[in-house]
Amino acid sequence: MRTTTKHKPKSIETFKQQLLLWSQQFDDVVWLDSNSHTSKYSNYDAVLAVDAFTSIQTDYTSGFVKLKEYQSITNDWIFGYLTYDLKNDAEELESANFDGLQFPDLCFFQPKKIFLIKGNTVKIKYLNAVDDELEEDLKEIHSLTECHTERSRSAKDDEVVKIKLRIHKDEYFRKLDKMLAHIYRGDIYEANFCQEFYAEETEINPLETYNKLNAISQAPFATFLKCNDKYLLSASPERYIKKKGNNIVSQPIKGTAKRSANHNEDQALKYELKHDDKERSENIMIVDLVRNDLSKTAKKGSVQVKELCKIYSFDQVHQMISTVVSKVKKDTHPVDIIQTTFPMGSMTGAPKISAMQIIEDLEETKRGVYSGAVGYFSPKGNFDFNVIIRSILYNETNKYVSYSVGGAITAKSVPLKEYEECLLKAKAMREVLEN
Repeated sequence: MRTTTKHKPKSIETFKQQLLLWSQQFDDVVWLDSNSHTSKYSNYDAVLAVDAFTSIQTDYTSGFVKLKEYQSITNDWIFGYLTYDLKNDAEELESANFDGLQFPDLCFFQPKKIFLIKGNTVKIKYLNAVDDELEEDLKEIHSLTECHTERSRSAKDDEVVKIKLRIHKDEYFRKLDKMLAHIYRGDIYEANFCQEFYAEETEINPLETYNKLNAISQAPFATFLKCNDKYLLSASPERYIKKKGNNIVSQPIKGTAKRSANHNEDQALKYELKHDDKERSENIMIVDLVRNDLSKTAKKGSVQVKELCKIYSFDQVHQMISTVVSKVKKDTHPVDIIQTTFPMGSMTGAPKISAMQIIEDLEETKRGVYSGAVGYFSPKGNFDFNVIIRSILYNETNKYVSYSVGGAITAKSVPLKEYEECLLKAKAMREVLEN
C-alpha cells in the first residue's frame, strides 16, 4: 500500500532539477521527462521512481512470462526497461553479436518512492513502510542547489571521449548493398539497419551527460535510468506503446529531416519531408506493421490510424510520426499487449521476423537496451513506454560508453543519404560526449 501526498513547490522547473539531483544517491532510478511536449496522450509532465523494494532482472529466456508473473504478483507501480533482444523470447531468434555494455535483457523494480509531476503539482506516492521519510526527503530535495551540482562534478567531466565506429563508412555501404539485395529479392520490404559508435576505457558523469543531452534535444520522452552501475541517458522523441484503460496508442516514427536556424529554410525542409515519397512509404509500411501487431489483442474493428505521416518538429530534427490506436478487452493482460507488439515496428522492418533475422546477420553489435523500451506499469495495469533511440548507454564498471543510430532501408534508399541521416541522428550524442 502507498501513502499519497500532494506537494506544490514554488518553481516546478527548479524542483525537477533538485529531484533528479537528489535521486543520484539510489541504485535504482527511472526519470521520465516530457520537456513540456504535452499532448492528449500525456499522463504526466515528468515522473521519478527510486529505490527498489522488489525487483526482477533476467535474460530473455521466458522473459515475458517472468515479467507477467512479476507484474501480476506485485500489483503496484513497476518501472524498468525491455531490451531489443527480448525478440528472442517473442520469436525463434537469437542474438550473437558483440555486446560491450552487458545490460540484463529485462530489468524492472517496484520503487519505494514515486514523484508524479503534472502542471505545478507533484503527487508523491511512498510505500507505507517508508512514508515517515517523506518530510525529511522534501527538506533535502529543496536544499539542493547548483553548487551541489558543481561539487558532483569531477575531473572525468573534462576527459576527452574518443569515439570509435563499429562499422566504418565503406563497410556500411557494403552492408547496405546486401540489405538492398534482400529487398530486391523480395525477402523483405524494409528493415531498420543500425550501427554503433563507442568509447572504451572512458569515464563520464552520467547526470551531467544526461543534462547536456536533454538541453540540446528537449525530447518528449527523455529518460535518465540507473540500474546499479549501468546507465541509460536518452533523448527519445518516440512513444512505443501506451495503455490507458482499454485504449492502446502506438506512435511510430519513420522519416527524419534536419532543422535550420533560418526560418524559411526550416519550413522548406519540413515541407520536403512531408512530401518525400520515400519517407512516406517507409512510414506507411511500418504503420501497416503496427496495425497488424495491435490487431493480435484488439477488439474486432477497433484498430484505427488517427494520424498518418504527420510532421512534428524537435530542437534537432523534424520527424514524421503516425498514431495508431486500438481497444482491448478488460481481461487482456498488459504484458500480452507488449509481447505481441515487441520489438516495435519502427526499429525492425517488414515482414518483421525476416527483417530481424537479416538485421542480426548484418549488424555488428548486439542492440541490447538500444531500440528496446523504457517505461512503467501502474497498479491498474496501465502502461507507457518509449522507444530507446537518440540515447547514450554507459557501463560504469566496464568504462564502456555507446550510442547507436539507424535508419529504415527500402528499395528507394540511397546509401550515401542513409549514412548522412545516421550522422544527423548521432549529432547530439557526439556533441555531448566530445564537448
